[in-house]
Amino acid sequence: MSKVSVIGAGNVGATAVYYIAEKNLADIVMVDVVEGIPQSKGLDFLHAAPLREYNVRIFGTNNIKEIAGSDVIVFTAGVARKPGMDRMDLLKINAKIAQEASAAIATYAPDAVVVVVTNPLDVICMVVLKETGFEPARVVGQAGVLDSTRFRYFIAEELGLWTGDVTAMVLGGHGDSMVPLRRYTSVSGFPIDELLDEEGVERLVERTRRGGAEVINYLKTGSAFYAPAASTVKMVESIIKDERRLLPASVYLNGEYGYKNIFLGVPVFLGAGGVRKILELPLSEDEKSALDNSARAVEEGVETLESLYEQKIL
Repeated sequence: MSKVSVIGAGNVGATAVYYIAEKNLADIVMVDVVEGIPQSKGLDFLHAAPLREYNVRIFGTNNIKEIAGSDVIVFTAGVARKPGMDRMDLLKINAKIAQEASAAIATYAPDAVVVVVTNPLDVICMVVLKETGFEPARVVGQAGVLDSTRFRYFIAEELGLWTGDVTAMVLGGHGDSMVPLRRYTSVSGFPIDELLDEEGVERLVERTRRGGAEVINYLKTGSAFYAPAASTVKMVESIIKDERRLLPASVYLNGEYGYKNIFLGVPVFLGAGGVRKILELPLSEDEKSALDNSARAVEEGVETLESLYEQKIL
């Protein structure tokens, strides 16, 4: 049985543990700094096992050493952005958490693939890459799968169709500058532009960009976790089973699409060992311009991160 460790037992982390168990994918370790939280949730999941018919070990702990031997690490630890907190504040806090966790990952799970979920996602991926010393293929960020699945749902809802018939691809950074690719979005092979008019497609693209905020506005005191966890587990499954699924993910680019030294959401084949291949799609002038804009936003975050290192804040 494979082993997956989830660092962070909040809503996203705990829900990911549940989805992994439901698929009988791997034995699971759930780690959190708060005493009692991972232990209680782990035990509760096990109580449901006879009814839900999963047969995996689930172990909640405050000891990060228990991640030893993991095939995949899911990193969800960190704080959510709160009112009055700017992105610099969020980055300072979560980058420090990622720095400390990455040192433990490098020590106790040196052969693992790390799937990063913590925001600001693309920049936190840089922290994990730097602090673990792993090759870039083994650090991958989850965002594109989530953004794409939201786009798929909105299209299916608009057309009154089964969501499984819709395929979509969303590139770029995880945020307002994400780039839904209309040319690579279809329903049972039919291009979306043949099923919806220009105004309808643009409305759904904008709703996709605001998908996370829409949930937050309803929830008030937190952010989405069911869909983010499901998206994360789709990536974990492809890695554990070596499925080599073509999925959008935030990966380190070294010249691909014309970008260097940043993590950015692009299509990749995910399998054993992480990123098996980066797929470079031909982009129109407008698509490339939108992706450039998204990359600039990520580059600004990387510059901020570098300043934190220079100031020895990290």
